[in-house]
Amino acid sequence: MIPNQIQSYLGNPNVKRDGVLQEWTSDLLKEYKRCMDDPVYFSETYCKVISLDKGLVPFKLYPYQKNMFRQFEENRFNVILACRQSGKSISACAYLLWYALFNSEKTIAILANKGATAREMLSRVTLMLENIPFFLQPGSKALNKGSLEFSNNSRILASATSGSSIRGLSVNLLYLDEFAFVERASEFYTSTYPVVSAGKNTKIIVTSTANGIGNMFYKIWEGAEQGTNEFKPFRVDWWDVPGRDEKWKDATISNTSQLQFDQEFGNTFFGTGDTLINAETLMSLRATNPIKILESGDVLIYKEPERKHDYIMCVDVAKGRGQDYSTFNLIDISVRPFEQVAVYRNNTISPILFPNIIYKYAKVYNNAYTVVESNDQGSLVTNGLYHELEYENLHAESAIRSDGLGITMTRKVKRLGCSAIKDILENKKMKIVDENTIIELSTFVAKGQSYEAADGNHDDLVMNLVMFGYFISTEFFADMTNINLKQILFDSKMKQIEDDMVPFGFIDDGEQFIQETEKPKWYIEYD
Repeated sequence: MIPNQIQSYLGNPNVKRDGVLQEWTSDLLKEYKRCMDDPVYFSETYCKVISLDKGLVPFKLYPYQKNMFRQFEENRFNVILACRQSGKSISACAYLLWYALFNSEKTIAILANKGATAREMLSRVTLMLENIPFFLQPGSKALNKGSLEFSNNSRILASATSGSSIRGLSVNLLYLDEFAFVERASEFYTSTYPVVSAGKNTKIIVTSTANGIGNMFYKIWEGAEQGTNEFKPFRVDWWDVPGRDEKWKDATISNTSQLQFDQEFGNTFFGTGDTLINAETLMSLRATNPIKILESGDVLIYKEPERKHDYIMCVDVAKGRGQDYSTFNLIDISVRPFEQVAVYRNNTISPILFPNIIYKYAKVYNNAYTVVESNDQGSLVTNGLYHELEYENLHAESAIRSDGLGITMTRKVKRLGCSAIKDILENKKMKIVDENTIIELSTFVAKGQSYEAADGNHDDLVMNLVMFGYFISTEFFADMTNINLKQILFDSKMKQIEDDMVPFGFIDDGEQFIQETEKPKWYIEYD
């Protein structure tokens, strides 16, 4: 046998260098095959981690970590929602090392919200590598703070999450750590996903603690739970970690707060606290799959038009330059609660062509009453609809003014619309089923004296709803439909108050059975 120092990589006696021949015995071959077939056995038998109390110790997996490894093996796309300090990241490190050692010609990318965090994870992988025997190591070609490369042509890269971090690479396993905390995660995911989806056996592992609603991690997790995407959800709650019981919970809450405990350890997707719609309502919204996808994916139909049903179409107009979206929402007002039945969303359509799309679907939905925001390029749409296409079921603020078609979105209109749609949704008077609308609602936050999309998000579909909220709270809508929104909300609130009221009864104090005795001297009888 060649001495370890000669076999080592760049003088590191714990890492085998490239090109070293391994002498095999039958026992070593059996052990190698057992490790190759079972990542749980490999991790518990050969991997070591640093314990805060005991230093370097063997890695003993919790029951949930063993189940997590099995899920990684059985599914291509995995999303992990885990409480703080549960060991999800170190578990992933062990699995990534196993995947690289026992699979040839694989590229594994570790991406985190910060480059330092990704490199820290790679250092944990390196520590595990340094503590496994040489017969399990394929040999190292490169070992530095940013990457590991092995003789089997597999490699592990570490980088921050950015649109160009792995662009151009062929990645077999993508690991995204604390993805809920990544800024502009939606843009990153959109640019990165094609790198992984190109292969038939490639894998994605996404892990994070909860960090509010509306971000990309929340979208992936909710989609996985509802079965609307290919991700398999895996949840790690605080009680899954040995040593955490009710006593530990009470002590943690007393040292922090219930809100902090729920956020850090309760896997609770709290809102940012400044969303227009409260977190409870947002979390109760559930997206469904459209029954039809038309106009090259721009129109999503959730419910076909029904005879004798009345529909309102609210339209928001953009410039069509690839930035904001031109949108419309079709809402059935003949049912209770009101129901979202179709949406349109496109950021490249010209305002000159948009009236044709609006006209087409407004006609299909029983000549839907159409409400268009007339600011700026919106006037092109209202004029095109009314004068060129002769669509008469179009809302007009004034029958006299030449610019009276549609609704001008002023501060007052937006404020009243926001207030109305907030009441409608929080009182469950409207059913929202479109995924993009739900995402926009969850990122529609307070800014100054108004509400708008959080940075990196859009609010065009939400503005349809704001316009709807404003319109149906007007006297014009009440006269047109005999629907009094204020009365509906009032009746709903009164019913809620009555349901919550403690039932009162009559108290029998036996007074009617007390026989009258001699009247006191001060008693005066009045006629």
